[in-house]
Amino acid sequence: MDYTAILAEEFSQNPQYVQAVIDLLDQGNTIPFIARYRKEMTGAMDDQLLRELAERLEYLRGLDKRRGEIEKALNEQGVMTDELAAKLARARTMTELEDLYRPYRPKRRTRATVAREQGLAPLAELLLSQAPGTDVQAEAARYVDPEKNVNDTEAALAGARDILAETFSDDAEVRKRLRELLMREGVIRSAKAKEEDSESDSVYGMYFEFSEPVGTLPAHRILALNRGEREEALKVSVDMPDDRAVQIIRRAYVRPGSQATQQVILACEDAWSRLLAPSMEREIRNELTDRANVQAIKVFSDNLHQLLMQPPIKGKVTLGVDPGFRTGCKLAVVDENGKVLDTGVGHFTLPGQERAKAEAAWMIRSFVKKYGVTAIAIGNGTASRESEQFIVSLLPELPGVAYMIVSEAGASVYSASKLAAEEFPDFDVTQRSAVSIARRMQDPLAELVKIEPKSIGVGQYQHDLKQAELTQALDGVVEQCVNQVGVEVSTASAALLSHVAGIGPKLAQNIMDYRDENGIPSRAALKKVPKLGAKAFEQCAGFLRVADSKNPLDATAVHPESYDAAKELLKLLDCPLTALKKGGIADIGETARAYGLDKLAGTLGIGLPTLNDILAELQKPGRDPRDELPQPVLRRDVLAMEDLQPGMELTGTVRNVIDFGAFVDIGVHQDGLVHISQLADRFVKHPSDVVKVGDIVKVWVLSVDLKKKRISLTMKKPQA
Repeated sequence: MDYTAILAEEFSQNPQYVQAVIDLLDQGNTIPFIARYRKEMTGAMDDQLLRELAERLEYLRGLDKRRGEIEKALNEQGVMTDELAAKLARARTMTELEDLYRPYRPKRRTRATVAREQGLAPLAELLLSQAPGTDVQAEAARYVDPEKNVNDTEAALAGARDILAETFSDDAEVRKRLRELLMREGVIRSAKAKEEDSESDSVYGMYFEFSEPVGTLPAHRILALNRGEREEALKVSVDMPDDRAVQIIRRAYVRPGSQATQQVILACEDAWSRLLAPSMEREIRNELTDRANVQAIKVFSDNLHQLLMQPPIKGKVTLGVDPGFRTGCKLAVVDENGKVLDTGVGHFTLPGQERAKAEAAWMIRSFVKKYGVTAIAIGNGTASRESEQFIVSLLPELPGVAYMIVSEAGASVYSASKLAAEEFPDFDVTQRSAVSIARRMQDPLAELVKIEPKSIGVGQYQHDLKQAELTQALDGVVEQCVNQVGVEVSTASAALLSHVAGIGPKLAQNIMDYRDENGIPSRAALKKVPKLGAKAFEQCAGFLRVADSKNPLDATAVHPESYDAAKELLKLLDCPLTALKKGGIADIGETARAYGLDKLAGTLGIGLPTLNDILAELQKPGRDPRDELPQPVLRRDVLAMEDLQPGMELTGTVRNVIDFGAFVDIGVHQDGLVHISQLADRFVKHPSDVVKVGDIVKVWVLSVDLKKKRISLTMKKPQA
């Protein structure tokens, strides 16, 4: 199989670039490295495209492996023909391959198997030939044999039809046409499984009398139906155009003008009702589930990317609050770099307890005064609302201090993990959680990489998805984000380092151990880390920053392999290398364009993409792409659901984007839903086309249901 040609066509890419990507992947290069430092070779394909291409390459190679296994099996059976070999060679999906292999695949004992054992295969072939003048009864009589349990002509004909029905059901072309018909005209239906269930009480109420064409069913409804069926709340079926389906089989096999024709027609009908219809329904349901899986993983991945790339709140000493009732609220003060300065426990969420509240207020005021706290991060879990009310009541006494509600998703997972225990051996679980809450406000990426991506909670029906595929996709997102931002090697955690291209958990720990003993004064010093060989250094060096290195380029995204080119560039443009230590060379891009970019690239022996990347880094060394995004909202007031009124205008933060809309945090401890129909004054194909996780948006309240704790919002500005 010509992988290059296939991938170039499917992805509309130059075959030369596709072949380069294949070669680079086969040589052990990581996707972040290829995307950033091999742009000339790949036509500047981005991370996402490279991942999709790599996944498709893996699929095609798996397809070839399976093709080889099938060809070997068919040759061993002695049934391989030139025509079959050609069809196998043309197959581009696993479904096509398996359909072609289906007639020859070892089967469990079936009615057709029994009929063949009874010697009825020749009769089946005779009927299928539908030769004019065939005397069906006379031919069938020849196969009557009570010893083989063929007691009369009808039994012989029934057995022959069983053989034909199985033959028809194994026909790859017939199955393909039926699959296309059902995807085009099939209808999914669902009904409640238990009579006693009521629509108003069940989360599946909207599916108790539900139908929708297979071809238009969105991913979130597919997953909801699957879950409802699994929980025995729903009965789900596929309505199929039976007459049209039988016609497809008949067109493939029926030829009029023979007594045998009616027997073939009966076999076609039996093939559909007994064999193909159940099989096709399973296939359609599986295909829908696969389609929903792909879409849901994409939504989860997009949301995770946006969450990880939220701008850090830099330069603020932060008080983290892990709310609680009976055991109190755990408090942790961390400095601008996330180092823990102090911890405590405040009891201020239960009614009464005025003395305890006064003590807690004194403690918080002391933290603010002693450490210069300017931001408070409050977890959004149990007792969050009560904690927020208490903190807000103190703010008039704390000028310059603001707060933010922070998602606790995954904080408990991290706090109970081995990683957290190693980081804070003397802290209990809730103290670790308070530290995590403070840090995830300061730098979401650095803190959230410590948590399994599936536990962060920015997807839909995540437990119903194919876990291996979900994990692979989300790990890819984390890797992309970490390498896009870059990592300061002198302060990074092992968890953060492990996601840098070419490193991984073991090598990350080696870096940490070496750093603790010797320090890492430069990128070149990384070569002394045990087990960090030349290939690993090549992959990771450009993504690791060493801010205090004597070589200013070590604090940038310029790869060491391009240091000579960068220094020569500075020399040609008469710019000092030391200027990088002072914040960069703001006008170096203009100077380079005046000199001539093509001329520079030729002189330096590098491509234009690499030249432009070097110029961007020299202009703003170690730039953080997250700084260009809207900053998170810090508050000094508090709202409750009871305060909301239809038409009220609010500013909120997008917390989750799903197929049917977006959930927005408006500061009332219950995210409001902006339905897809309320996202814009135009048609919206998918919510992610309009909003992303972390976006700061203006919304208006449509309705509030206090009993069900539901808030409906709109992003369409109300008419005056």
